[in-house]
Amino acid sequence: MNTDIYQDDKPKSFCGIFGVYGTPYASIDTYYGLHALQHRGQEASGIITKHNTGHDKVIFNIQKGDGLVSEVFPDQSTLTSQLCGDAAIGHNRYSTTGSSLHGKNIQPLYVNYRNGNLAVAHNGNLTNETQIRTQLVHEGSIFQTTTDTEVILHLIAKSRLDDQIDQIKEALSKIEGAYCLLLLTDDKLIAARDPQGFRPLCLGKKDGSFVIASETCAFDMISAQYIRDIEPGEIVVIDDEVIRTGNIKTHRLIQPVAEKKHCIFEFVYFSRPDSKIFGHSVDKVRRRLGKILADYHPVEDPDGEKVIVISVPDSSNTAALGYATRLQDNGINAKLEIGLIRSHYIGRTFIQPGQTKREMDVRIKFNVVRGVIEGKTVVVIDDSIVRGTTSKLLINLIRSANPKQIHMRISSPPITSPCYYGMDFPSKDELIANKMHGSIEEIRQYLGVESLEYLTTEELLKSIYEADPDHFCTACFTGKYPVMVNSQFNKEMHES
Repeated sequence: MNTDIYQDDKPKSFCGIFGVYGTPYASIDTYYGLHALQHRGQEASGIITKHNTGHDKVIFNIQKGDGLVSEVFPDQSTLTSQLCGDAAIGHNRYSTTGSSLHGKNIQPLYVNYRNGNLAVAHNGNLTNETQIRTQLVHEGSIFQTTTDTEVILHLIAKSRLDDQIDQIKEALSKIEGAYCLLLLTDDKLIAARDPQGFRPLCLGKKDGSFVIASETCAFDMISAQYIRDIEPGEIVVIDDEVIRTGNIKTHRLIQPVAEKKHCIFEFVYFSRPDSKIFGHSVDKVRRRLGKILADYHPVEDPDGEKVIVISVPDSSNTAALGYATRLQDNGINAKLEIGLIRSHYIGRTFIQPGQTKREMDVRIKFNVVRGVIEGKTVVVIDDSIVRGTTSKLLINLIRSANPKQIHMRISSPPITSPCYYGMDFPSKDELIANKMHGSIEEIRQYLGVESLEYLTTEELLKSIYEADPDHFCTACFTGKYPVMVNSQFNKEMHES
């Protein structure tokens, strides 16, 4: 369970996935890969391995449960004994608000059908899931979970095609929305990405094995080499022949290729700064976000004294570095300082009379460095403001250190709309940009800062260097959704 109040007021990704084929240490590599992807889901974790026992018999071994990776897999000997095999897929899960996270929902999901064993791990959200599930139930399908991932298994199993790859292609042609998939069969590891490429998925190699992960930071953890991103609408197949020859087998989901719509918020907040996604270094993009923020929304001390730039750790550290650097480049007397200390060891919060739980959670999570802030003009850099409640309490905490002024700069535009493609935002009514009717001045007054500025959508897209800005999804800022959202799905997301 996530006890970090600051992270609780930020968007969450629904999952992170990792797969490997062609090594006797498949479960060990997957364990460490999931460790590196822990930020993509902290509520549950699971690993399934493929084990060839001889005489053409294949067994799938499964271990999954609630909690962090280290809690679900506390003993390495269990990995090597109970999760033996030469291929594996793993999954870190964050459940959507309002959905129960019972054991059956924890991925990877597994079935045995007419073509043998089949397991799936999914990152994303299917926008037509309700419609397909209803149709499948009417046709006699029996669902064991409430997750949209199970729809994919039913579609594959019900296909009348003989070839397994054709079954998968047919199933994927019926679903819409965002998905990065890892499928493990008796003799293959298959990766697939939706035609728009909303979520990141990358391919790597370690010694003689191939690995696939949501982010490249998972490759660094196991000393694997990044090869390339899996392309939007691409299906990659790894089997024994690929291990022998090194020649990747690839298929196209649809023709012609759809327009890419990568999630821009992966760069703003969610992906780790040491990852490379969508062909770009997250760290470099975030530094550029900070520099563009400084170019268009600078702060100077009214008396010509030094401006102190601080981040809200940890997700805003890189943008703050870029902001302070560019202020200096532009001739403004500024310096990046550590003004907020973040505690990573959070226990239960006990409330005193006159306090709220959220206020105490902020105080136990952050502390100000008074010597850095007192009497200074302070610029607080954050990546986003969602509900605004935690930001307001954080500003109050900084104000207690007696700064001269507090200015807030946000390295993204105001969030006005929920995401339907694999990022969990609060309902539209909870988003402060909607509650304040889009008025930055009203938000500034609510937060209690001398000034508040956001990046515009156009300024945000400038951070992606030479990439085509039309290749990024900005729906959470603009309300313009590139893939149609089923009305019932829309309703359920708002009610969750």
